[in-house]
Amino acid sequence: MDIIYLNSLRVDALIGVWEWERRIRQTLILDLELGTDARRAGVSDDIADTIDYKAVSDRIIAFTRDSEFKLIEALAEQLARIVLDEFQVDWLRLRITKQGVLRAVREVGIAIERRRGT
Repeated sequence: MDIIYLNSLRVDALIGVWEWERRIRQTLILDLELGTDARRAGVSDDIADTIDYKAVSDRIIAFTRDSEFKLIEALAEQLARIVLDEFQVDWLRLRITKQGVLRAVREVGIAIERRRGT
């Protein structure tokens, strides 16, 4: 399996369980690994034969900016469904990071892996 990746995608979102988090937008940092077979695109040199990472990025940004989840777990699950259902992705690893939420911790987050059809 080949992997197309997007690292450090920054999106402002309304997310969190604490009252102060519900009043502000926080910057989330997303890292995605998208599993695919890139051989066809490697031969054809045609974007139609691969995952259009700009389209993936635009879709993730739009969905995340419009969302109002309390938990990053819920956001991660919905983003995984979108990517697997709307793009030719067989597998994905998604990491979402929130910074500055806990005083003694630089960042908190979640990393999930999902496969198409499961």
